[in-house]
Amino acid sequence: MKEYIRARAQDLGEFVIKTRATVRLAARHFGISKSTVHKDVTERLLEIDTTLALRVAEILEINLRERHLRGGEATRKKYIKSTECRVDDE
Repeated sequence: MKEYIRARAQDLGEFVIKTRATVRLAARHFGISKSTVHKDVTERLLEIDTTLALRVAEILEINLRERHLRGGEATRKKYIKSTECRVDDE
């Protein structure tokens, strides 16, 4: 594994643990794709630092269990915003 990939995977793992970030948020922060983030923290990080990989896996599992709540909140905000626009138009 190339050194820059090893360093990126380590940095991603530490970022996810420190911020409890989702894969999307980590991808946006590092300017890489969600697929790359996922592969780095689930596969490559296991080869580099097993303890860190297991801690990241716990956070990703929590994010997976909570994603329906975040999606529902986004829909609620979108609905509120669209109804506010309609009220302003009238």
